[in-house]
Amino acid sequence: MSLTNDRAIDSEIVTTSPGAWRMRDWRSVLTAVGAGILLLSAVRVLTSADALTSAGTVGAALAATVPIAMAGLGGLWSERAGVVNIGLEGMMILGTFGAGWIGWQHGPWAGVGSAVVFGALGGLLHAVATVTFGVDHIVSGVAINILGLGVTRFLASILLEGTPGGGRTQSPPIPPVGSFSVPGFGALDTIEKKHWLLISDLAGIVRGLTTNLSYITILALLLVLLTYLVLWRTPFGLRLRSCGEDPYTAESLGVNVYRYKYVGVVVSGALAGFGGAFLAVVAANIYREGQTGGRGFIGLAAMIFGNWRPGGLLAGAGLFGYTDALQLRSAVAVHALLLIIAIALLAGAAWQLWRRRFVSAAVLAVIGAGLLTWYLRTDTLPGQVTFVAPYVTTLLVLAVASQRLRPPKADGQPYRRGEGR
Repeated sequence: MSLTNDRAIDSEIVTTSPGAWRMRDWRSVLTAVGAGILLLSAVRVLTSADALTSAGTVGAALAATVPIAMAGLGGLWSERAGVVNIGLEGMMILGTFGAGWIGWQHGPWAGVGSAVVFGALGGLLHAVATVTFGVDHIVSGVAINILGLGVTRFLASILLEGTPGGGRTQSPPIPPVGSFSVPGFGALDTIEKKHWLLISDLAGIVRGLTTNLSYITILALLLVLLTYLVLWRTPFGLRLRSCGEDPYTAESLGVNVYRYKYVGVVVSGALAGFGGAFLAVVAANIYREGQTGGRGFIGLAAMIFGNWRPGGLLAGAGLFGYTDALQLRSAVAVHALLLIIAIALLAGAAWQLWRRRFVSAAVLAVIGAGLLTWYLRTDTLPGQVTFVAPYVTTLLVLAVASQRLRPPKADGQPYRRGEGR
């Protein structure tokens, strides 16, 4: 395809998407991150909930973030090509089984490769159903989820029954994949234990992000960067995104829409399978039935929260991973999280009031005041509330952020070659 056609596609995407999201200024992003860390630090000092910014919490949050981010990244590839993929959960399930079945016999990296292939096969099935045969995307996705669970249960009964340490619901242990620490940052432990305002918090965050990193975690973060570079910095990515914005215009400019949709959905499945490999190889060192725990659906929510952008979905996955790590490590920190959310919501209410959005300001103020009252009137939270805290926090932030969302224009819409408007 010629450079002229690529420029025409780029122009068409822009002109047909007047509300298109534009990348924030880096200064604003860094300001927001700095304000968030300062708030965490202040609340930590006020409540003595040291787990809020400890290296252990940050490391656990990163580990919880990876499989969700990979599922979300898979959804991003598919939906940018115009195919809704709610079958990510089933593709992750296929990935966990592939990693467990091959990983215990041939090593962790062979297991990762097998997981990617299994997930890609799930994506290929979804592509055949939706792109070639025009099956409703939601129906096909639900079928993939059911099929993933059924197929892995059947295969486990055949391939894992009678193996040493394995059975119908789990595989034998998978050898460890290894980890990496950035030299020099382990010494920050001394500063973290001083519990100084902001300084100790930064030390804990940096140490958690640079020590004992699984090689698969590092690869996952590189995949997020690679996705951005491919989809937003190459002609290939431009053509694929054009299929999700206006496939008929892309077709008129010479894009093989079917091919790009297939690529998007198959890559989507491969990434979801990679997320499943992380769960089996890194998080548990074993395949176990049901270990995805709905992370495919949470990844889909993270993708929506991130406005169909790699950096945004990583932030959304990180939000869930952080709150999940908190509820596993410290009930006191989860209680302190109430105060953090309340302050953030009240600050958001003040911002909306300044912009004269009175209804939004009132809603945020009421919710924020309610959470603040709850925090002040209690010392701890019931165990059930602590357990659901990651889900509630994610849904709350998603609801607040929903006003700025803009999905690909033709996402989920049927396409047939030659049937242009």
